[in-house]
Amino acid sequence: MLAVHQLSCVRGKRTVLHGITLTLQAGEVLGVLGANGAGKSSLLATLAGELKAGSGEVRFEERALASWAPDALARRRAVLPQSPSLAFDLNVRVVVGMGAYPFPELTPGELDALVLRALALADATGLADRRYITLSGGEQQRVQFARVLVQILAARQAGEYRVLLLDEPTASLDPKHQLLLLQTVSSLVREEGIAALVVLHDVNLAARWCDRLLLLSHGQTVALGTPDEVLTAAHLEDVYGLPARVLAHPENAEHRLVMFG
Repeated sequence: MLAVHQLSCVRGKRTVLHGITLTLQAGEVLGVLGANGAGKSSLLATLAGELKAGSGEVRFEERALASWAPDALARRRAVLPQSPSLAFDLNVRVVVGMGAYPFPELTPGELDALVLRALALADATGLADRRYITLSGGEQQRVQFARVLVQILAARQAGEYRVLLLDEPTASLDPKHQLLLLQTVSSLVREEGIAALVVLHDVNLAARWCDRLLLLSHGQTVALGTPDEVLTAAHLEDVYGLPARVLAHPENAEHRLVMFG
């Protein structure tokens, strides 16, 4: 399990996280919401080991995250950053296959099968023989999503805890692919026992696809719990500075629908 206790973090001279405490369980999707500058990406970067905690602790499988060797951590944790960049003119299959770098034991046949599976899950099979730098921003995002799927699924052991960290993965996608990406994450979390943390801006996507939500404001936790517990008019107005109405979704009363303004 990935566990955070009283985590604080500083970037430059500014404290960007204050006293964050949470756990990320296998088989759940935790969505992170908040206005710009709330600390969402800083939290993900700290959980990924890319940003050093100022105080508090981050533990992965009962060990301090900082004590993990990078290659060992790469076998258990995959990260999709907010704006993944790649300047080399590579074939899409090669880019997706980069997700298997931490798994040298894979045979060429196993790798090929895994790449094809990941491309299908990301709805990017039709891009397989394209050059990465010729793709649109949304197409590149789908390819990068396939890459992290290869990493999180490669050489998976039964019962092994693994974490998928996604920073605004839907930002450059059209509505169809926003839904497909989150549906894929939700399905894999349940089928494979993966833990997933997803930073999102769209409150309604979070309400539909996340099991729990963390709502941040100025680096602090406003609410942590189920969508029903977190998505209240009071919480949303406090964080986003807009009047909010929270309704039962017209097509599925179990889900919330948020309207601002």
